[in-house]
Amino acid sequence: MSAHPADSRLFGHLWSTEESRALLDDEGRVQSWLHILATLAEAQADVDLVPRAAANVIRAHARVELIDLDLVAAETRASGHSTMGLIRALRAVLPPDAREWVYYGATVQDLSDTWAAVVCRSIGDIMVRDVTVLRDLAADLARDHRDTPMCGRTHGQPGLPITFGFKAAVWAAELNRHLARLAQGRPRWEVVQLGGALGTMEFWGERAVALLEAFASRLDLAAPEICWLTARDRVAEFVCLLAATSATVAKVGNEVFQLQRPEIGEIREGFRPGTVGSITMPHKRNPENSEQLVTLSRVVRAQAGLALEGIVSEHERDGRSWKTEWLLLPEACLAFTASCALGITMLEGLAVDTERMAQNLASHRGYLMSEPVLRALSDRLGKHTAHDVVYAASMAGIEAGQDFESALRADRRLDVITDAELRDLLDVRGALGSAGEFVDRVLAGLGNPA
Repeated sequence: MSAHPADSRLFGHLWSTEESRALLDDEGRVQSWLHILATLAEAQADVDLVPRAAANVIRAHARVELIDLDLVAAETRASGHSTMGLIRALRAVLPPDAREWVYYGATVQDLSDTWAAVVCRSIGDIMVRDVTVLRDLAADLARDHRDTPMCGRTHGQPGLPITFGFKAAVWAAELNRHLARLAQGRPRWEVVQLGGALGTMEFWGERAVALLEAFASRLDLAAPEICWLTARDRVAEFVCLLAATSATVAKVGNEVFQLQRPEIGEIREGFRPGTVGSITMPHKRNPENSEQLVTLSRVVRAQAGLALEGIVSEHERDGRSWKTEWLLLPEACLAFTASCALGITMLEGLAVDTERMAQNLASHRGYLMSEPVLRALSDRLGKHTAHDVVYAASMAGIEAGQDFESALRADRRLDVITDAELRDLLDVRGALGSAGEFVDRVLAGLGNPA
């Protein structure tokens, strides 16, 4: 039985992935901590602070299956200390000649902050994999629908025609920028912590800096220029990137959610037989995936706010900051990985109704081509006068229930445009601007030339 939805056998698939749960549950966290402690002992042996034989023994016993997690929990509660339970449980399985060399000179934050860096690296790897898939799926849609006209909408209302490929290319470009941000940021936050009591590494004497470099090298992480016990910008930046990326995935989900509405009906999620939309309205096919994407992003973005709060901390150690991260970092990572996985499922099954897009365009009876008419008239009457003329004709035509061409022809001031020219101006294909060219530019920038 689980109190958190991410760990629920019933609902866990909606809030996390098996991969991220395995990384962040008790077994995953403790195994990572054990690996960090064993690596620390090996690095200390590299600089002659710990006997090599003791480091080898610690490494051999750094396996979560050897540790009594119930003992870890009991000793953690009894001691009131975040990692004393782990230390006691690990010492209990070590031979006497190795016990005294565990956690030699290190503090809670050395372990927990280095673990946070390991988590950032692992989630970063998942982000590279999954966001690349999302980007490429969006790019495929952009390529396939480069020239598929649809209503462009501003303020929720039909504006000019665009192409569905143009819309999808905007998604692909935005996702690609998040991947660039990840690549740029990883050297900043995939960084070990090893400072000792106050960050000066006093315990390890003249071998301190050499130990820091050896520890970082063995973990394949960077060594910081100075300890970051109360400099929480690294974790905050990473979580903010998760929040921004999940927000983009949610934006795509919201587009699907809105455009799937029957009164629009231009795209829709794939349907799996057996999926139930309502227990009282059996006909319903709900946009469950796109809806959940928005929900998951709200969770991640909420954690970003907490992470930013942690930057404001006091003196040389402040548990109010980094202990909050023990909650917010896993929460953000679980919801983020779920959003990526769900977003992939949604885009892989997305159905695009090009006929409905064309019908929706036609239903506006030419009014969506007001800008091409305005542009042509501007050369003859001046832009602002032309706007007033087209505006007046449009409003009068809409009130009279006329199509746009009839409304324009009812206003004698528009006689400066010939019938043949007007027909060309009211052709949807002529109102698409450089949509196709911009799709090509995005695809070329992704390494996927059109």
